[in-house]
Amino acid sequence: MKSQQNYDAGIYVRLSKDDERAGESVSIENQKLILTKHAQEQGWNVIETYCDDGYSGTNFDRPGVTRLIEDAKDGKINLILVKDLSRFGRNYIQVGQFTDYVFPMIGCRFVALNDGVDTIHNDNDIMPFRNLFNEFQSRDTSKKIKAVKKACAGAGKYLGCYAPFGYKKSPDNKHKFIIDEPAAQIVRKIFDYRCQGYGFRKIAGFLNEEKIPTPRDYCYQQKGEPNPFYSNHMWNDVTLRVIIRNEVYIGNMVQGKSGTLSYKNKKFIKKPAEEWIRVEGTHEPIIEMETWNQCVEIDKRIKKPRSTKEGKQSLFGGLVKCLDCGFSMNYHQETRFRKDGRRVVYVSYMCGNYSRSGSAACSVHIIYQDRLAELVIDDICHHARRVIEDEVAVRRELIEKRNSDTEQQRKADKAQVKSLESRLAELERLMQKLYEDRVLSSGVSETVFNSLMKKYEAERAEKADALTVLKDRLNAAAKDEQDIENFMQMIRKYVAVEALDREMLLELIDYIEIGERFIKDNQKYRDITIHYKFVGKIS
Repeated sequence: MKSQQNYDAGIYVRLSKDDERAGESVSIENQKLILTKHAQEQGWNVIETYCDDGYSGTNFDRPGVTRLIEDAKDGKINLILVKDLSRFGRNYIQVGQFTDYVFPMIGCRFVALNDGVDTIHNDNDIMPFRNLFNEFQSRDTSKKIKAVKKACAGAGKYLGCYAPFGYKKSPDNKHKFIIDEPAAQIVRKIFDYRCQGYGFRKIAGFLNEEKIPTPRDYCYQQKGEPNPFYSNHMWNDVTLRVIIRNEVYIGNMVQGKSGTLSYKNKKFIKKPAEEWIRVEGTHEPIIEMETWNQCVEIDKRIKKPRSTKEGKQSLFGGLVKCLDCGFSMNYHQETRFRKDGRRVVYVSYMCGNYSRSGSAACSVHIIYQDRLAELVIDDICHHARRVIEDEVAVRRELIEKRNSDTEQQRKADKAQVKSLESRLAELERLMQKLYEDRVLSSGVSETVFNSLMKKYEAERAEKADALTVLKDRLNAAAKDEQDIENFMQMIRKYVAVEALDREMLLELIDYIEIGERFIKDNQKYRDITIHYKFVGKIS
């Protein structure tokens, strides 16, 4: 263990949404000031301040604490300083594992200032009880919040962030809806189409042809902002199915359809219908009850397609994409009868974008499974033969291709990494200087301090994320030669393959792009690109 003067400290601060009610005493700025001042008094060298703002302490899936622990393991810091144990975490088992086993094993000292915990001493018997109390407090808070939300939902108060399409939140009461007439007209149009017997994909096609904005596009149009989400800006069958089956349009409020597994595990799960909280007549309906009942009857009459044998996966399922729009291709099965009465089943794949949103989104791109299988087998055998016949030449070609594809990018990435690291170091110096001016001399006003720190923190987080992406990409580039060897070893097994199976495809192929058919010189053509595992597209 190093002497006091040689400690390289990492300060960790955290604030959850629930903590915000506690006021300034647990604020991010307050924690930083207290801990920085204490580190300076002890003569510790503060390497970095790690921050998680708006994260719960019930688990360790937090970006700040993840970086903190990794830096401790890498030896970048050998002392962790927190305001109290609850800031580090509220899961007593995980906190105990780190403080009792992980940190001592890697030679990292842990100090929780307000709780009097310091792992350099052996008198921390109270620490397990504090950890347990922190977890009980977190569980109790979770129960109280859920009880309040359940009571509000039971009273017909809307708890979501955004009103459903066709409504907007009342300016007088954010828990109530009022009709948004332009959007409501679109909702009525959708229900009218459904009452006429049209399917969801057909309705999507009508709306797309009329250039009617989707719910998300409409929302951002009302704000006067562009839609920042990746989207094809097209209606699809999934969106329409949700609208048609949402009781909100007959004036009912249905909430609690999903929730987390527990206060520790934040994974969302769908709840059974009997657990939903349904309150009738909470707001003005957009459609008549007669229209709703008619749509319900249509849903009942529509014959659901029989599913394939349970657990069976189509041969190319998840492996084929549309070359033009990038959507996954959908599996289709069609039964035909020949003149002799024989029943024949045809399996094909078509563009998922077209399947969901019609011809306004993309073209069909249909390809039959048997024909695609023939083309893929030919390509696999061709490359396998080349590897066996001239392994050295193939290896050289693949290395040259990979280098030509990535060398320029690699140089740019290295330069960018150097620039980001330099700026991050500069930000650390600026933030440290700002802390010192604020703590020691009070020469910086609180308003200026908060404004600058917020700006520096935002830039540092952005630069740190970008640096991680670049380093990951550079590390991946270093694996190129091993990837090529893996591919050559793998594909040579299939030099004489006569039939495809799912296992073979998953081993060899990353994905396949399917182009639309076109006519050239009275001949039908189609672009098909196979992207192999490890090496990508091969000419």
